[in-house]
Amino acid sequence: MIRILFVCHGNICRSTMGEFVMKDIVNKQGLAGAFHIESSATHTDEIWNGAGSPVYPPARAKLREHGIGTDDNELGVSAKRARLTSRTDYDKFDFIIGMDSANMRNLNGIFGGDPEHKLHKMLDYTDREGDVADPWYTGNFDATWRDVSEGCHGLFRSILTDKRFSKELSQFDASSDDSFEHSDHLTYDDFPRG
Repeated sequence: MIRILFVCHGNICRSTMGEFVMKDIVNKQGLAGAFHIESSATHTDEIWNGAGSPVYPPARAKLREHGIGTDDNELGVSAKRARLTSRTDYDKFDFIIGMDSANMRNLNGIFGGDPEHKLHKMLDYTDREGDVADPWYTGNFDATWRDVSEGCHGLFRSILTDKRFSKELSQFDASSDDSFEHSDHLTYDDFPRG
């Protein structure tokens, strides 16, 4: 199983958008069984007395606008609650995706480094550098959607072309001879093309 953890400051906007965009992508490709996808926070700002806040309403509205979190494509959006990243998450996930430079510094602190090179910034999987701006402060959920969607699609394509994951992916491809071959098998491709 390919395990991905998306991380931001509070786990109510950017990382939850990453979690559900990626779940939508793998579901549409018929590969949901090959993936385990979660999201978490680097801080407890949205976790009160052990209970995490739900997906921030404007983030949830942006997901719904793109057909995610709807009655016919719920994917667990309504049940999602913020959770704190733990030191043990490093061993549980293959990819740990931070949204900005501050998240990356915090993750390195939580995990005591990145000896297995699992930590990546979301925009590392796009054709531009930088941070996914926090819409809690900017109010610009369109920009966040674009960055998260492009980053998730880029990450997905990177996984498809990574030989380490051929075996897991080939189990879900009836025509496969144990070598899942990249994008020729994409059954639904809604990658935003600038």
